[in-house]
Parts: sequence; structure tokens; C-alpha cells
Amino acid sequence: MSAMRRRPVLPTHQDDMEKVGGKPPQSRLCFLATLCAMFWVLIFYFHFFVIANEPGSAGADTAAGAAASIARAELPLPEPERVSDPAVPLPPPALVSEPPPTTATVAKVEDEEKPTAVAHQEAAPRDYAFQRALKTAENKSDPCGGRYIYVHELPPRFNDDMLRECERLSLWTNMCKFMSNEGLGPPLGNEEGVFSNTGWYATNQFMVDVIFRNRMKQYECLTKDSSIAAAVFVPFYAGFDVARYLWGHNISTRDAASLDLIDWLRKRPEWNVMGGRDHFLVGGRIAWDFRRLTDEESDWGNKLLFMPAAKNMSMLVVESSPWNANDFAIPYPTYFHPAKDADVLLWQDRMRSLERPWLFSFAGAPRPDDPKSIRSQLIDQCRTSSVCKLLECDLGESKCHSPSAIMNMFQNSLFCLQPQGDSYTRRSAFDSMLAGCIPVFFHPGSAYVQYTWHLPKNYTRYSVFIPEDGVRKGNVSIEDRLKSIHRDMVKKMREEVISLIPRVIYADPRSKLETLKDAFDVSVEAIINKVTQLRRDIIEDHEDKDFVEENSWKYDLLEEGQRTIGPHEWDPFFSKPKDKGGDSTNPSTNAAKNSWKNEQRGQN
Repeated sequence: MSAMRRRPVLPTHQDDMEKVGGKPPQSRLCFLATLCAMFWVLIFYFHFFVIANEPGSAGADTAAGAAASIARAELPLPEPERVSDPAVPLPPPALVSEPPPTTATVAKVEDEEKPTAVAHQEAAPRDYAFQRALKTAENKSDPCGGRYIYVHELPPRFNDDMLRECERLSLWTNMCKFMSNEGLGPPLGNEEGVFSNTGWYATNQFMVDVIFRNRMKQYECLTKDSSIAAAVFVPFYAGFDVARYLWGHNISTRDAASLDLIDWLRKRPEWNVMGGRDHFLVGGRIAWDFRRLTDEESDWGNKLLFMPAAKNMSMLVVESSPWNANDFAIPYPTYFHPAKDADVLLWQDRMRSLERPWLFSFAGAPRPDDPKSIRSQLIDQCRTSSVCKLLECDLGESKCHSPSAIMNMFQNSLFCLQPQGDSYTRRSAFDSMLAGCIPVFFHPGSAYVQYTWHLPKNYTRYSVFIPEDGVRKGNVSIEDRLKSIHRDMVKKMREEVISLIPRVIYADPRSKLETLKDAFDVSVEAIINKVTQLRRDIIEDHEDKDFVEENSWKYDLLEEGQRTIGPHEWDPFFSKPKDKGGDSTNPSTNAAKNSWKNEQRGQN
């Protein structure tokens, strides 16, 4: 003990006796008594506080245990670490709420003795801000439970201001005339008896931005409480924004509104709930207009879909990218926008009863500048066939731009040829289905990997697939292939096409279908399902860590509950050689440019 080590430095008892005549002084006796008391205080301290706090110690320690503790106390303390030693990191500053060191040591020992309890605490489920929204679906008395949509109130520069400047939305087309009737355009007359008496409009194929937003205004489950929303809609006119700046403007101008939107959204509390993963918006153009690959001034479009924050959102476009996960295809608008179920049912009955004298038909122009296009071969086969109807749009024939002429041809045909347009897809596919004509596709990117929300994944139920390579090489006769399909199968396929009509049209935004689901309803339901599944995966820690974005088109074809992809028969159609995705001259960019050039010529 330290007291024992210090005793030799005190005066001896003999010296004191000599100084005071042989009687010990009173102060010395007091000092010895105090020293003795200190000794026993130390004994009790080690007994009750040190030994008692050690693992395995009993309530009453033996004298040997106390002596051992005293011996340990007499060992020299280790030299403290030097703060200036660069090899030893400084400990983190203690929090105000931290317990004193002794308590922390005891707690650590107890934790080591109870690992099961600690593991149980770590496994406790986390609370997420979106769980209240999920619970609304459990309320069976609420018809909107699990279906609520929250709509951001964007500043008008993101939507309404664009409509006020509608003459600037296209370099060649005055879009102002298409803004009437909530984005449906001017009504179509029915002098030739091709249409029904109501619900038909000269709708521009790039008006989905406005039509979708106006349909959203009529959605029955809108909410001002974002905490119960199944999804969040961003009413940004992305298609109009990119359209007004594509020609003659630098990339800073083309990207400005998108960057402004992202900055506005990220400041909103609704964004922080899931970092935007529950947000969706609509861009009524093909995805390539929003996927500029570089910052070269000569490159095409803006980079909205490549912005990190925007990648968290879902964007609905009329043509999606097979290799990206944040855009989803929805149908092009047709000319038919019914106001009630009866309008649709009457039209379907009429399409069932029509006589169709033509085996197949094609409306379109060749693409002489595209060596991979099969349009020239299709036109040649149609010309030489006695059972094919052809509208050649490259000759300036006005009927190609007449909705009644096109719809009349489709109504008189059993099959309608739908090769790739300037990009994978074309509006004509939906016009033909609206007429009850069975579409014939030549590339899976024209419909099968695009409109998986709206069309059956089993494409043989409603269409015919003829790989374009056989047509290009002259090995396939379209007429012979279609004639080989049994009459009963043709009837069954046509009935499937007619039954799909409600899902591929947009109802009049000023009303709502009573029981039928239109393209808007199908899209919103799919977005809600997507967000709901994502939220459940987050809670259960089931997010797909092995997701390969370049194979996005394969995931879209999986049936419900499936998560694993593998080799697919369509892999050759969607391979991405270096010359197809690494620079601004890739075919997707060229397709977008050609689409605009053909819009200039007024072609579909």
C-alpha cells in the first residue's frame, strides 16, 4: 500500500521520545489513529466496490479475495498514451448523455453475458415515414385505401406557362390548336361515317403531358395529406419542355428547367420520405429525348433521365428504353376519347361486326437512309399482293394525314403491319388496335417490352410476331405467313384486340368512365403497385441487390412473384454493342432526330 511505502520518511518513535521527555505527543497519536482508519477504509472500499463489481464475485468476499484486490491495486498504473502520438487516434468526444465509465464497463460485461437480448434489440423493426400510407390499404371501409395520390403544386413555370406560350412548343407545328378540349384538340367530323358521333378528336400524338394531368384532376383518390399517399405525382410538362429547346439552343438551356425542377423537389418534405422513389411524372415523348449521353452541344435532347435525383423517380413516356429502369412506356394517344362506358361498349360492338375484306394493310413511308429498316420490303410485298391495302405516305398523299382515311383502312383489314417507326414504336399500332385490327410486329421493342402494363405479356393472344431479319433477307412472305393462321385463331385474336381497346385509349379528361379502366387508370394502378411493392421490400429488407439495369426489359417480362432473369430468345434484339450506346451518334439518338424531321413533314 502507498501508506506503508511512505512510513519510513516519518520521524522514528525513539526520536520523538527524546524530544518530549519520554511521552508520546498527542498529535502523533491522532496521526496514527487517522492512518489506521484510512487503512480500514481502503480495505472496505476494495471489498465493497472493486471486488463486488468483478464478474463472478459473490456478495461476501473472502479475505484472500480482498488481499488479491489490494495487491492488484498496488501494481503500477500503465503509462497514459500521449495525445501527440500520431499513431494513436483520439477517442471520440463523449456525448452528454453517455454514462460514466464505470457504468459503461458494467453494462458491457452484462451485454457479453446476454448476447441473445442484444441481438433481439438489433432486430427490432424500423419505423418508416411511409408506413402510414401502407396501413390505409388495411381500412376496408375506405374505397381509396392504398390508392391515394398526392399532387405537387408546382410553380406555373413548370406547366401552365408553357401552354400560354404554346406557339413555341414546336418548331414546325402550331401546338396551340391541340390545347383545346383539355388537350384533346379540335373535334373530328364524321362525314364519312368512320367514327362514332361523339368522342373523336384530332389529338396530337405528343399531348400525353396535358391529357394525363387533366385526367389526374378527376382522379377520385386525390389527397392533400402526403403521409397517406401511395404515390406522388409531379405535373411537370417534360415533353413540352424538351420540345421547345431541341433546335438552336445550347445544353444549358435544354437542361435548365429539369435542373430547376429537381432543385425544387429536393427541398420539399415529400421528397425526403423516400428520396423521390415514390414520385412519378409524364413526358409525352420517346425516352431518347430525355437521355442525352454527353455534354457536347451537338448531342441530342436533355439529360433529365440521367440526373441522379431523377433516376429515383418513375417517368412515363410513350416509348421507354429497354436498358434503363426509371422510364415506363404508356400508350400514344389515339383519336378516341370517350366520356362514358357506353361510348366504349358501342364502339367495341361495331368493331366486332365489321366485314374486313383486306387480309393485311400498311400505312407509312420507306426509310431509305436506314439500312436496317424493312419498310421498303413491306411496301414491295404489299404492292404485289392482291389482299393488301397500302397507303404510301412518301408521295405526299393527303390520306396518310387524314384520321378518317387511316381508321377506315384499319377497320377493313384483318392484320395491320407495324414495323419500327423512326424509333422502336409508332402511334399507328394503337390506332390499328382501336379499329379492331390485329397488329403484326417485327421487333419486340415495338410493343412487347414496352407496354407491359397495358398489353398481355403473352403477345400471341393479340398479335403476330415476324422477326424482321427474315423479311430483310427476303426469306419471309407476309401474305403466306398470315394466311397460315387458322380462321378460328384469327377470330380469337381479334376479339382479344377489341377487348383491349379501353386499356389503350385515354378517356375524356372532363369526365370519367364508370367501370372500365382506360390507359390512365392502368398506368396509375401500376405505379401504385410498383411503389407499394418497393416499400414492402424496404421494410422486409428484400430489395433486389442483384438487379442489372441493362437487362431492364427482361424484368418487365417476369410474371408476378418472379425475380430471376436469364438468357432470352430476344437477346439478339437488345444486345448493346459499343457503337449502340457509347456516343452521340448511336441509333437511338438518330431515331429521335428522325422523329422530329418526320414531324416536320407531318408524318406519323
